Amino acid sequence: MHNRAPTRLVAVCLLLTLMACTDGGSSSESPSVELDVPRGYQSTVRIEIGGQVASFGPFVGYYFRPESTDDLSRLDFVCFNERGFYSSDMPVNAQLFKGQAVLARLPGTRSDQPAPMGRITPVVFDKAPASWLATRPEPQDSYLHFHSLHDGRGARMDGYWIAHEALASFTYDMGGRVGQDSVLYHEVEAGTDIRFAPLIEFDQGPDGK
Repeated sequence: MHNRAPTRLVAVCLLLTLMACTDGGSSSESPSVELDVPRGYQSTVRIEIGGQVASFGPFVGYYFRPESTDDLSRLDFVCFNERGFYSSDMPVNAQLFKGQAVLARLPGTRSDQPAPMGRITPVVFDKAPASWLATRPEPQDSYLHFHSLHDGRGARMDGYWIAHEALASFTYDMGGRVGQDSVLYHEVEAGTDIRFAPLIEFDQGPDGK
């Protein structure tokens, strides 16, 4: 179905690969607050599906907690501007978002994924099959970001649709590394972030190159 990610997203691929790693950072001159991850939240979630164990995460600044201890189909999450990674006009480590992640499976098989371009390969909504977009939970306008699970074979077709609720207004500019021409760049307003980058991301996992 897709042989490779759109050429114009090469730079996005590189940034998203950085975003998924545990290193990276921003200017040490930015104001900073203490990173305060709520109790019970973790950077990586492992889930058993069909007798196989798959992982979700880690991503810079994101921490997850199951809504129910015996059900991983829905996660609560918090997102911080860890090391100033997401916003140049918010303090380093400030909490930017909270929200929900809902487990879903995209129709098709791994052969329908675009050719990997580093750890994370994005597909913009206008290049994605309608059947993939139809798996978004309601309200669909809130769930604009899909991030796949990964296992020993790489990115899976199942993953989580994510809805972001901003806690403040700020500029989402990857810590100043992208400008207004990037699909990632947007001005965030407090509340449901309906401008969050509409992307489906296939994650090869921390060992993905």
